[in-house]
Amino acid sequence: MGGQYIEPMQDEPSARQPDFAHAWRRGGWPRLCELCRAWSTQSLCLDCLARLAPELPRCVRCALPLGGAGLRCGDCLREPPPFVRCVTLGDYGFPWDDLITAFKFRDRVDLAGPLAQALAARLPAADSPPASLVLPVPLSAARLAERGHNQAWELARRVAATLRLQADPRTLLRLRDTAHQVGLGREQRAANLRHAYWVDPARASRLHGRHVALVDDVLTTGATAGAAAQALLQAGAVSVQVWVLARTPRPQD
Repeated sequence: MGGQYIEPMQDEPSARQPDFAHAWRRGGWPRLCELCRAWSTQSLCLDCLARLAPELPRCVRCALPLGGAGLRCGDCLREPPPFVRCVTLGDYGFPWDDLITAFKFRDRVDLAGPLAQALAARLPAADSPPASLVLPVPLSAARLAERGHNQAWELARRVAATLRLQADPRTLLRLRDTAHQVGLGREQRAANLRHAYWVDPARASRLHGRHVALVDDVLTTGATAGAAAQALLQAGAVSVQVWVLARTPRPQD
């Protein structure tokens, strides 16, 4: 029995089969978004960033969510931290907690690139005062050997490269290993970190007259960033701001 010839259908680009040529023309090979698992040219797609990391009004000093832009929370009004501002992608919760845990403890250093890119995009274009030196919150030698990498440095050097700023992992040091901070309150964390950070005297001149950005993965109570910022200011930095992936909300929030 004769049959009608039907021209084979051409496969159309879909979520399962991306258009590689079109994706390359848009700026890179397609890959799966780490959050929604859809094809994108970025490891964290723009839709997920807009939906899961919206720009909310936050305290300009510590990045806690607030009801209006350009305000300070009550804690920062009563007792301002040593750093002048904090910039974050969002609150520490789904999905950032899973990504940060994988990046920090499960050797997913490949996540440093997309996370740093998202953080750099969040920084205001008109930054005043502008940071000229980017430093990571350091790990102790024992913690670095245990983990294999310092997640703060992996972020800091990529953010600095994106913004064409200097980055240095050796100026700020952590000389004293401390107990894990998980579960500790603000005062306990501050006591735990007292005298833990130190600026290398041979590199202190790099800080004189500089506005410094301090990079870490999470800001919880601000004790770690505060102790590190205080050491930088005492060594000659003019100001310190903090750039983090996530900000832990208050328990009541």
